[in-house]
Order: sequence, then C-alpha cells, then structure tokens
Amino acid sequence: MATSSVSKGCFVFKPNFKKRKISVPIEDYFNKGKNASEDSKLRFETYQLIWQQMKSETERLQEELNKNLFDSLVEFLQTSHSGLWKNSKDWSCEIKLREIPTAALVLGVNVTDHDLTLRSLTEVLQNNVTPYVVSLQAKDCPDMKHFLQKLVSQLVDCKVDVQSKEKESVQVIQKNVHYSMDSLSAWYMSVTQKTDPKMPRKKRTSSSQWQSPPVVLILKDMESFTTKVLQDFIIISSQHLHEFPLILIFGIATSPVVIHRLLPHAVSSLLCIELFQSLSCKEHLTTVLDKLLLTTQFPFKLSEKVLQILTNIFLYHDFSIQNFIKGLQLSLLEHFYSQPLSVLCCNLPEAKRRIRFLSANQCENIRRLPSFRRYVEKQSSEKQVALLTSDKFLKEETQSLLENLHVYHKNYFLVLRCLHQFTSSLPKYPLGRQIRELYCMCLEKNIWDSEEYASVLQLLRLLAKDELMAMLQNCFKLFQSSSGKELGNTAKKIEEFLAQFQSLDAETKEEEDTSQSQSKGLQKTDLYHLQKSLLEMKELRSTSKRQTKFEVLREQVVSFVDSLVREYLLPPDTQPLHETLYFSSAHTLRQHLNAAPRIALHTALNNPYYYLKNEALRSEEGCIPNVAPDICIAYKLHLECSRLINLVDWSEAFATVVTAAEKMDANSVTSEERNEIIHARFIRAVSELELLGFIKPTKQKTDHVARLTWGGC
Repeated sequence: MATSSVSKGCFVFKPNFKKRKISVPIEDYFNKGKNASEDSKLRFETYQLIWQQMKSETERLQEELNKNLFDSLVEFLQTSHSGLWKNSKDWSCEIKLREIPTAALVLGVNVTDHDLTLRSLTEVLQNNVTPYVVSLQAKDCPDMKHFLQKLVSQLVDCKVDVQSKEKESVQVIQKNVHYSMDSLSAWYMSVTQKTDPKMPRKKRTSSSQWQSPPVVLILKDMESFTTKVLQDFIIISSQHLHEFPLILIFGIATSPVVIHRLLPHAVSSLLCIELFQSLSCKEHLTTVLDKLLLTTQFPFKLSEKVLQILTNIFLYHDFSIQNFIKGLQLSLLEHFYSQPLSVLCCNLPEAKRRIRFLSANQCENIRRLPSFRRYVEKQSSEKQVALLTSDKFLKEETQSLLENLHVYHKNYFLVLRCLHQFTSSLPKYPLGRQIRELYCMCLEKNIWDSEEYASVLQLLRLLAKDELMAMLQNCFKLFQSSSGKELGNTAKKIEEFLAQFQSLDAETKEEEDTSQSQSKGLQKTDLYHLQKSLLEMKELRSTSKRQTKFEVLREQVVSFVDSLVREYLLPPDTQPLHETLYFSSAHTLRQHLNAAPRIALHTALNNPYYYLKNEALRSEEGCIPNVAPDICIAYKLHLECSRLINLVDWSEAFATVVTAAEKMDANSVTSEERNEIIHARFIRAVSELELLGFIKPTKQKTDHVARLTWGGC
C-alpha cells in the first residue's frame, strides 16, 4: 500500500479483521496428519470421550479434597460475622470488635493451582456465606487508589438479588472518581438497609440468612502486595468495621510468618488471625494417580518413562497438579494421534465390537506390533500361519488378547496395592513410600530381580505378629472386593492365614505353661543331671534349629506374597497388544514439555527453514542464504567472529550478503538510499541479537560489541 505526501510522516494502516485466518478444528489434524487413516474421526471422538471422563473425575476429586478446608473456612466466617454484630459490653468483646477476622490460607508453592482453588472457594462462599466476595491480585493494586478502585468495581459487580433502586446506587458509586472507605461504607449501608429479609425471593440461598452479609476480601498473592498498601488498608478498614463488616482471606504460598514480616505489630494486632492449611501437593498427586491411572476405569495408560517425565516435572519444577493433568491430556492426545490402533483404547465391549469391523490395513498394523510378533513366535507353526494370513482368525485372537489384557490390569492393580500395604511401612522404604514409586518400578522391569525387593523380603521376615496381621487384614479388604476367580481364592487364603495367627495365641499360652512345669522339674534334679540335660538341649538346638510355629507361618505368608508378585506383577511390555493402551513416546512428550529455548533459538537463527518451511531458505551447511531474515544473516556472520566483533566489518559483511541477491548498480541514483536502508536493517538485526542475549556493548574498544555465546548450543 503506497501513500503520497508532501512531507515525510508515519502512517498507520489498521489490519482488515475480515481477512483473518480461521482457526483449524482439532479433528482436522487427525485427518491431515502423517498418521491419518480411515478411522481418524473415530479416534478423535474416542479421545474426546476419555478426556471428558478424566476431566470430570479430576474435578470431582478436587471438590472432595478441598471439602474439609472449605467447610472449616465457612464455619470460621460464619462465627466471625455473627460475633461482629453481638451487642456485648464485655471488655474482651469490645476489643475483638475492633479486630478484622482474618483467615491465613496456606496454599503451598504450587502457585499455578491457586487460581482454581480460590475460584472454587469463591463459589462456596457465595453460596453459603455472602454474595459479596472479592478477589484481588498484587499486580492490580500498586497503591491505595487502585486498591480501592478494584475493590469497589468488583463489589458492585457481585450478583446480588436486589431491587432496581439498589442498582441505581451501584451506578452512582461507579461514576464517582474519588474512592474512599466512607463512600464504600455508605454504599454498603444503603444496599443492606433496602434489602428486606422478609421479602419473598425466587432463589433464596443460605448466603441471604443475614440482613447485613459480610464482605469477604481474598488477597490471592499476599506476599506480593506492597507493605504500605496493606498497612493503610487494614488501619482504615478497622475504623469502619462496624459500618463495613470486612473479613480478610490471605492466600499464602510460603509460610504464615510472612504476615508478621510485612505488617508491624501495631497493624497485625488489628487482625484476628486463624490459620488454615490446604492439602499437600504430593498427597494430591497420589490421589490423582490412584483414580486416573491405577484403575481399570480408564483404558489409557502411561509407560514408565512417560510417567517419570511427568512426575519429575511436578516434583522438581512447579508442584502443579493442573500442569500434571495438562501433561496427561497431551499424552492422551498424542497417543490417539500417533497410534492408528488407539481406536481399540476404549472399554472392553466397545473394543470387541470395533475389532469385528477392522479393515485389512488395520489388521496389518496389528501384525506389525512388536508385542504381537513376540506372541506369534511362541505359537505353533499352524497357528502362526493362520495369524499371519487369515484376518478372521486374527480378529478372533485379538479379541481374546484384549480380554486377557483387561484381566491382567485388574489383577495387576490389586496385587500392586497389596504389595504397597506390605512395603509402605518398612524401615527406609526400600520400594518407596508412595504407591507411584512402586508403580514406576513395576513398569520398568521385573521387580523381583531388584536388590530392593530382596531387602523387602528380609524385612518382612522380621515383622511382629501384630504388624503382619494388620497388613493381612488390609490386603483381605482389597481382595474381597475383586470378582476374579484367582483373586477370590487369594482372599480365602489370606483369611486362612489370619485364622491361623489368631489360633497361635492359645497355643503359645499352653507352651508357656509346659515350659514353666519343665523348669520346675529341672529344679528338683542335682547339679550333675541339670548340667547334662542342658548340654543335650543345646546340642539339639544347634543341630535341628527348630522354628516356632509363628516363624513358620510368617515364612509362609512371605512366600505367598512373593508368589503373587511373580505371577501378577509382570511388566506391561510383556503383554501382547499393550501398545494399543500404553503411550510410550517419551521423547515427543519431552520436546513439548521440557522447554529448551537456547536450542530452539539457535535452530531458528541458524536454519530458518526448520520452522518457516520455505524452499528458498534451503542451504548447504556453512552457507548463508541471502534471502534469509536479517537477524539470521547477522547471527550466522557473528558465529564466525571472535570474542570482540567489529561493527564496521560486520556491517560490510551483512551488506555484501544482502546485496548479492538484489544485484544493485553502484552508479545508480538510488544507491545511497539503498545503503541507508541496509544500514537500518543491520542496526535492527544487531538490536534484536542484543535483546536475545547474544551480544552486548563493550568499552574495551570503540565500535565493537562483545560476543556472549560460544559453540553449537
């Protein structure tokens, strides 16, 4: 677009919004991808169904885990507000009426999860305590003016069942330029006095139980607020507490000590603080894994390396449950996108139905699976020919293999929980304290071949009877809920062990009585016969080393647990068709989640074709394409320089590369203007490299810059 003007100027051309690109639906990527097949749409629908089920389950878990915390907060707010309106002449009550009720909510360092928790808390408070709930962040409140402005704007936007006259007062306070606690108190009194509690309402909730509901102010990131802003607001609010019933909730990520660091004693004494602690992040992660992965409710599973990547990001980076769930969603999406046979990753009846309608290409995909090849090699020659040639026989065998895989998972998770009952309380936790650690070990290899498992068996052989009986009772409850035949027999076997342990009490009492009678008989003998009998008993013990009945029974229990582990805790990669359910592409997941900005920058600047996919940018290694972006040309030229770069030489080399494509005439009239344009392009490219951190100005030499990076990143 050209614009003519008498004088030089700057012209702004607004983009045409009608010509914007329309975003491509996600399902189109399944159809246009390199792994597209005739069932791409079905795979995408299956992905959506499983993810919606997982998402609803995580939301339900979030509500359950936060229920106790929210209930205690609601109780605190209700009692605090009722105490504000008590007419008592007691000295202690008068002192308390001057204090602002404050809940110090310690949420932990997982800051990315705080927003979701506080949003859920806001909904609970609006339904049970008060409709006036406001949430403020430190970035929106740099000073007292903006603090009150945000507070007022959110208060008047609260959805309250009021008359139209009250809405007029909202509009009046919105028009006011000057915000103060006096105007806010006047607005609050006008709103609450006009509200008649006896007035019939269509939707009357428990939050309308008071004629004057409190105002709850949630400070999301209390550590980030300015000290002066907090002090001024608390001092002013305490003076208007009877007119404007305020309750504070501090969202704390570190420790409650930060309250006393930010607020001096004169200000903190105006607060009636009560501490509330949210659930630990690790406990939350264990619950999520237990309900989403260690169950047969969802067919999708993760391999050992993928699960290790997600847990490492959680434990060593952010402690964020939301980021872990997003990583799980990415794994699910990548599995259905990259694996054509993920169409069988659904519940067992639906998978059997889909197997009957598999095409010839999909049957060939099954035959190419490494786990299915190993399975075919173990079969007889006649069955091998039938599996490799007959699609009908292959579909029947696939149905039985998927059914076996379903039974394998059912038994696997039950035995895994049983083993965790035995190992979670052992000294030094050889197989981990959390069940996710034990699960990762079992996914990786045969756990009975590890040294940790051998030490577990040694420790189990040293357990007391009470500890062993408690573990067996917990395992009995687990196996009792199963419907499998083998595991049903397992429950009966554990019940027999418990009965034998209980019968040992009576036998031990009898043995004690007999030993006492024998000792009395020995006392009547003389010294010679006593010494002789003791020597005989010592020889018998040294030769036979007889075990007690409890030791024999304990050894049987340990052997029984060992047999269960060896039979049911086989790694998933030993099962045929496990690729249909397990996502194992750890490298792809690591590329998406583990950001490597330095490598990405070097690749983009050194080889722009990798991202732009423009054929004109293809070049041999070591060559600089003259049609590349200016910053790419400047970057490749700076790689050839030493620690200090001469800007004049760099500019001349840049101009040489750029003008190679344009074939400019040196004697032309516009050569000076073109040189100015090239010089401006070079300055912009150098500024961009400085912004990215590749160079910096230096005072060692004039017209030089210092290089900051070395090697091939």
